[in-house]
Amino acid sequence: MIERAGAGPLRHLVVLRHAKSARPQGVPDHARPLAPRGRRDAPAAGRALAEADMLPGLALCSTAVRARRTWELAAAQWGTPPPVRYDPRLYGAGVHDLLAVVHEVPAEIETLLLVGHNPGLEELILTLAGDGLDDTLDRVRTKFPTSAVAVLSWRGTAWHDLTPGGALLTSVTVPRGSGH
Repeated sequence: MIERAGAGPLRHLVVLRHAKSARPQGVPDHARPLAPRGRRDAPAAGRALAEADMLPGLALCSTAVRARRTWELAAAQWGTPPPVRYDPRLYGAGVHDLLAVVHEVPAEIETLLLVGHNPGLEELILTLAGDGLDDTLDRVRTKFPTSAVAVLSWRGTAWHDLTPGGALLTSVTVPRGSGH
């Protein structure tokens, strides 16, 4: 059966780039921790998602330490965090691999959070967004910095229906925590 375009519930793919990481000498890239700014910004990202009513039903997170810690600090801002799946395919992934992971998400999940890395996340956003509200597309093209959050919205019966150009980029924010 062929579904017409736009059928199904409104779905949201929330893309969160990991918070600012440190580069300690001798530490492999996968094991890099968050920098002090990252430890301040990650909770701000969690608060921003709660304020925007964009709490996910599921989170998919890279296995890199900086991504895992970003997820932990962001999710700690919510009353009941959703389930999280740490997927090694998200570390260093390009658009093809990121989309393959997203396509596996169960249909009952309507809001999905993806926590990962650039340049893959930026390229994924630009690939999926057929259009954007206001200047959102230009902002992502210019820079998708650490702790940035992008929301792509689309209608579909299942995640495997999400195709290049099939979503609307509805918001891009860069939450920053306050320094102490």
